[in-house]
Amino acid sequence: MATQTHPMTLGNIGPLLDSHPIGASAPCRIDFGGTLDISSFHYPLRHLVPSTVNIALDRRTSVRLHPHTGDQVRISSAGLAEAEYYPSTAPYDHPLGLMFAMADYFQVSGVHIDIQSSSPPRSGLGGSSVAAVALIAAFSKALTAMGKKGLSRDRMVLLAHAIEQSVAGVPCGLQDQLAAAFGGVNAWTWPADPGLPPFAGNPLLEGEALRRLDRHLLVAYLGVTHISKDVNSSWVRQFISGNSRKNWHEIARLTQDFAGAIIRWDMRAAAQAMNRETAIRKAMTPQVLDDMGDRLAAAALTAGCGARFTGAGGGGCLWAIGAADAMAALRPVWERLVSERPTAGLLACGVDDNGVM
Repeated sequence: MATQTHPMTLGNIGPLLDSHPIGASAPCRIDFGGTLDISSFHYPLRHLVPSTVNIALDRRTSVRLHPHTGDQVRISSAGLAEAEYYPSTAPYDHPLGLMFAMADYFQVSGVHIDIQSSSPPRSGLGGSSVAAVALIAAFSKALTAMGKKGLSRDRMVLLAHAIEQSVAGVPCGLQDQLAAAFGGVNAWTWPADPGLPPFAGNPLLEGEALRRLDRHLLVAYLGVTHISKDVNSSWVRQFISGNSRKNWHEIARLTQDFAGAIIRWDMRAAAQAMNRETAIRKAMTPQVLDDMGDRLAAAALTAGCGARFTGAGGGGCLWAIGAADAMAALRPVWERLVSERPTAGLLACGVDDNGVM
């Protein structure tokens, strides 16, 4: 009996890449209502119609595929030591383990995967998930170059999430992959029905409104990296044990309030919802903000703006939203505060409407 080959198997693509250069890129994100995208939360909270709002940023992660001699897979990424393994032999607990797991899924070889990101490493902007979506998009392009069927954006999201969750060994959310794939400003709802797709998107702003939003946002890198699964694991344990349930009910409501405020262009109401949500999460897990994060958040509150850590906090980035005049007043205050830490700084960025390319 002949051995069957999966239709998404690529094999050695070194010769293909000699004549077909392949690359892809995807945007990172800032967010509100994260964690609700984890099934541990949105299944039992289904009656509240939980959602997560994210805003894709034009700081993109790019993946380039280059031919590599032999059958090995080499992966390089700024800030990490380059690694090289034969297919299906890489340890998935390696710093680049997720990327090797992606390569193994497609059974690719003879390739050098070069990953470049315009975001700080481990900054809470969804970096590893963004790279995963970009890599799948590059592999999808290789499939079409070989005359096979490529992947839709929906399938890229589902595949990136499934592989990341399997490698992480803990529940993972979907919002990072969704922002990377689709871009824009969206409220993502989680139907929590095994018979339906696991997400549904509602664009909050489109067209010229996306450009206008840039004046209402600030993003600061705190200069210290974060490990999201530590905080997320604490929230999951608390929720499953029955603690803090009312907090998550309120976070679900506040996320809906925030989305409604964005649609109405009521940035003061959006800021109020954000500050309330940040306070609830900090009460549950004080480590979500360090001293600098506390000072930045306090400055935002004083200026009439909202401030929230990105992802699960504990380092990484903090972002703010508010009326244009309030944000203009807040910017120099944040610039002065982040200047006290050499590794910190404000990030130059705007809203990305393109998603994966």
